[in-house]
Amino acid sequence: MLNARMMRSWLTLGLCVYGLTILSARTVVQPTDDQAPRRAGVGTIHGRVDFVSPPADRERRVNAAELGMPAMHGTDDRRRSVVYLDPAPRAAFDVREEPHVRLDQRDETFVPHVLAIVAGTTVDFTNNDKTYHNVFSLSRPKRFDLGRYPTGASKSVRFDRPGIVRVFCEIHSHMSAFILVFAHRHFAVTNARGEYRIDGLPPGTYTVAVWHPVLAAKTRAVRVPDDGSDQEVDFDLS
Repeated sequence: MLNARMMRSWLTLGLCVYGLTILSARTVVQPTDDQAPRRAGVGTIHGRVDFVSPPADRERRVNAAELGMPAMHGTDDRRRSVVYLDPAPRAAFDVREEPHVRLDQRDETFVPHVLAIVAGTTVDFTNNDKTYHNVFSLSRPKRFDLGRYPTGASKSVRFDRPGIVRVFCEIHSHMSAFILVFAHRHFAVTNARGEYRIDGLPPGTYTVAVWHPVLAAKTRAVRVPDDGSDQEVDFDLS
């Protein structure tokens, strides 16, 4: 009887030890803030593109059919610039499925006036006007002619080659827009206040360039340090 009781005791103790061992093996200890692994430095370049005076529209041919038509673009629209890296880090060239973006035709104006996209993006040219439009381009990176189409209709073009594409309307000579097609993803269009932000940059030295439809391009060299801290780069265009 005594031996049977001892055997049961030893068996119970063994099962308890085995259970504690399994529990210990499955328990994951969450690291404290001091123990958590640090993410490799990923920085941001941001800033502002400002103007000594608002850029004016380019001179254009005016015909009788344009009398009484709205102005080409407001001041905010004409202040839009594109800021980009040249060259860009290798990760910026990753191939992925690009979404459709829209370039509206509204009040006989292309909206937005400046559009920046990655090669492989499809642009939907939507007619939200009360008249026919005929969107076309003779630019080398992408030549196309969509023909005339009415209010509410939309036609699409896929842009596969990097470069600057100037867009016009065959019916309304005062309409124009710019599509900048990049081979990488590190670019940004300034907002109405001239601000931009380019995220996800590994440490390194970059050339930051700014492009504007009318004013001369400018560049600045900037280094993103190993700690991934933000770098501010401002431009003045005149």
